[in-house]
This record gives sequence, structure tokens and C-alpha cells, in this order.
Amino acid sequence: MTLEMVAVDEPIGLNDYAEVIPLAGAVEELRELAAEVVPRLAGRRVWMVNSTAEGGGVAEMLPKMLTLLRELGVDARWVVISTERTEFFALTKRIHNLIHGAGEPRLTETDRELYEAVSRENAALLAGELNTDDLLVVHDPQPLGSGAILKQQLGLESIWRCHIGLDRVVPATQAVWGFLAPYASAYDHAVFSAPEYVPDYLSDRYSLIRPAIDPLGPKNRELSVKEVAAILRRARLVKTDAVAGGLPFLNHAQRLRPDGRWAPADEDDIGLLFRPIVTQVSRWDRLKGFAPLLDAFVRVKARCTESGITDEHRRRLEAVRLLLVGPDPRSVADDPEGLEVMEELSSAYRRLDPDLQRDVALITLPMESREENALMVNAIQRCSTVVVQNSIQEGFGLTATEAMWKGVPVVASSACGLRQQILDGYEGRLVSDPEDTEELANVLDKLLADPTQRRTLGQAAQRRVYREFLVLSQLRDWLRTLMGRLDA
Repeated sequence: MTLEMVAVDEPIGLNDYAEVIPLAGAVEELRELAAEVVPRLAGRRVWMVNSTAEGGGVAEMLPKMLTLLRELGVDARWVVISTERTEFFALTKRIHNLIHGAGEPRLTETDRELYEAVSRENAALLAGELNTDDLLVVHDPQPLGSGAILKQQLGLESIWRCHIGLDRVVPATQAVWGFLAPYASAYDHAVFSAPEYVPDYLSDRYSLIRPAIDPLGPKNRELSVKEVAAILRRARLVKTDAVAGGLPFLNHAQRLRPDGRWAPADEDDIGLLFRPIVTQVSRWDRLKGFAPLLDAFVRVKARCTESGITDEHRRRLEAVRLLLVGPDPRSVADDPEGLEVMEELSSAYRRLDPDLQRDVALITLPMESREENALMVNAIQRCSTVVVQNSIQEGFGLTATEAMWKGVPVVASSACGLRQQILDGYEGRLVSDPEDTEELANVLDKLLADPTQRRTLGQAAQRRVYREFLVLSQLRDWLRTLMGRLDA
């Protein structure tokens, strides 16, 4: 077993952000703060530790964070824990779900023995890399135990960054926070995305940092109409010979076919360039609410035959398609549930009537190239009429943030992380119950019928992201948190 030291090679730096007039002030503020913090960090390294180098919000945020921290003068490094015991990630997936309030509220001594054994293995490997004056930042529950051991052994300053949570106490959260208490309590400080997520025993040592997106990265940078079309063609998401723009990507998007096989998505054109599109992009996770969204879309399509709707809206409902999009589940090492969820959704898809199968696309995006994957997501979101994030529970929901930044109207559940971003009726639409398919269908139907509302919501959402959820403000908050640990 070895640790993975993740190399980061992000081409976009602070000068690139400073050249974007709306971002120039934030860059200057960041540099002024770094001039105060970085000299005090001289000789001290900041270690970011998590459980996967690709797939999910943490792995997406860290490359840009490390790149900009290093440019500001911070010696920041990224390491990924590993284990040959696959049952460890099955356990930490259960822990993840329990923090979200889902699953049987029971963790056994056998679970603790497994968690501590893998934690000790990784801590032993990490210990050889760390100095006692380094700062350790551990992300989420998977490496939490390893960081606690290192804190106890080396005495270095330690921060636990928890990206997930639930805004109420239920038996599942009581069980899991009790299980994690011996490890989380060892840390000097904790960082959460919302105050509702903080367990009582960390209430005296936490701060808030909102997750953020990179406005100039491949997933969020501005794309021209020609660029969008070219990316879709190169990814084999559309079938057209009318678009120039580079050779096909080495790895293509795959679409589930009615006969159960996976094939390049352009085998039967989805209609991204000319149809109304409803899209959800997420990891394949039961808590993301894919299944009820599929059911809600079937209800929306059934309204084509109802009386009392305009001919224009009837044509729109006849044309609209649903895209359920996620990474190739085989590529996300710390999420063994992904393949199971994909199979459940595949079975639901194959049970649909043939007409509905043509209007629903289950899409997997390759992960071999992060940049190509990000460009595919960018292009798909920009082609979408509505982006949905129907999460049963959601720590924050960067896929919603990404769509908001692009000015695409978002329909989301009222999960705590999503309502941190969206004021219902102003910056998007929130549904009170993500498993209430009739409520979700009603919201989708009304939004599809009202292009003026879609435009107004998209504009307000973009302004909200600019103010609060870009990487520059996140880095500012991290520098202040690191400075706080230096002053402790």
C-alpha cells in the first residue's frame, strides 16, 4: 500500500483572474492578505488529505486551491489515502450516508476495528512525510482517523474539513457522530459548509467556508456557441458533420441503449443543440435523487395530452428530453455504491415505454482526462434549459453552483446545502420534498412554460455565485483560517 502524492498542474493563475475586470478587486484583496499570512508560514507546509484524486466536489476543488495557494507563497501539498481493503470504502460510504441521515443507525465494534486499522496504516505512511510544524488539513470522514492519529503522535496543527452534514438530529446522525467523536475531537479546528452541520462537540472550534467554483476553469469558463457544439461533437454527444473544432476526444460519453448496452451517445442524437433539455449532473448516489427525478419527468411528459395547455407549451413538452449524467462509476474509487445505483437506474430506464426511452438519456462521462470531462459538463449545462439538483441530502451541491454561474435556471431540493445557495423564486426554484414526484413535476412544468422566469432566475443566480461562491473568496477564507491556527 502506498500513498498517492497528487501532482497539480493548473495553467490558470492569479494574473489571469486579475485580467477579468469583475475579479480584479478580489485578487488584490487576496494578495494583500497573503502578504500578511505567508511570511508567518515560512518553512511550514500545508497538507491537504482526502480519499480520491478524481470524482466529486473535493477532488475538483483541490487542484485550483493548491495552485493558487502555491502562487501566493504557501507550500501546499495534496495526498490521497489508499487501502487494499475494499470493505473500508464500503464502510465510509455508509458513514457518508449516515451523516446525511440515511441508513441503519448502527456502527459496530467490527466497523471501528476496520476503520482504525486502515487509519493506522495510512497514518504510518503519512508520518514519514510530515514535520511537527506542518499544518494538516483532512477532508471528510475517510481520512479523519488517520489525521487524528497523526495529531496525537506528532502534535502538529490539524484541521478537519467536513463537506457534508444534515440540518437536524436523527438516529442515523446520532450514531455516526458518536462513532466519529473520538477522531474529530482530536483536531484543533473544524471547517463546515453550514452551521447546521456542526456536531455539539465541535461547536467551540469551527468556522464556515463555503465551497466554490473556478470561473476560469474548463468546467465553468465562458464558451462560445461554436465551442459548445465542437465539444459536444468531440465527446460524441451530438451527431453532426457541420461542426469543426478538433479531433474527437480519446474517450467518449456513453449512453445506455434500450437493449441494455452502452454505446457512444451520438448513436442516436439526444438533441442537445436544438431541443429543450432538463439535466442533472451528479455522482451516481441514491442521495442525489435521480430515481424520483426520472419519475417526475415521466409525469411532465404525460401532460402533453392534457387539455388546457397552449399549443406552444404542448410542443415544448413533446420535445423536451431528460439527461441523467454522471462519471463512469468505475472511475470513482471511494464510492462503491455508484455501480449499484447505475444498475438500479438502468433497470428503471429499461422498464420505460419506447417513446420515453428516446426522451431519457442516461449518460456516463469518462474520467481519464479531467479537462475533457469538465468541458463535457460545461457544454451540457450550457445546452440545458433547466438544470436540476434533486438531492435527498446535499452537503452543498457544486453542480447547482456551476449551472447558476452559467445563468441556467436551477430546480433544486430544499436540502440544507442547496438552500444555502438558492432563495426560492429569486435565484432558482426549491422543492420541499425531493421524493414528491408530483411537486417536482409541477415546478418543472411551470418553469419550462415560462422563458421569462427562466431568464430572470438565471441572471439572479449568476449574481449570487459571483458574490459568494467563487474560488477567490474561498481562498480568502482559507488564508484567514490558517492565520487563526498560527495565532492559536
